[in-house]
Amino acid sequence: MDIAMVLTRKYPGALWSCVNEDYAQLDWQDETPKPSKKQLEALWPEVQYEVAYEQVEQARANAYRETSDALFFEYQRGDATEAEWLAAVQAVKDAHPYPEQV
Repeated sequence: MDIAMVLTRKYPGALWSCVNEDYAQLDWQDETPKPSKKQLEALWPEVQYEVAYEQVEQARANAYRETSDALFFEYQRGDATEAEWLAAVQAVKDAHPYPEQV
């Protein structure tokens, strides 16, 4: 578990410091109650999913820019077919599937 990642994503704005991802060395400096190690562990799969999802979104955005976006404009000008453009979009989706939701 990445304690810093969980705290950053699930407790935005909270004040804390942690040494070596060691819960025993988590210094909670916030006014809100310090989350337990068990609470952080329970949030970890959700954080992992969010990170994986964001990575897929970024990969898809990059791939769309490199392939299907240009083809879309060609389709609008009549230089490519709608089927070609849609196939390019589907190829990006197939190459970058979303992670299984937790």
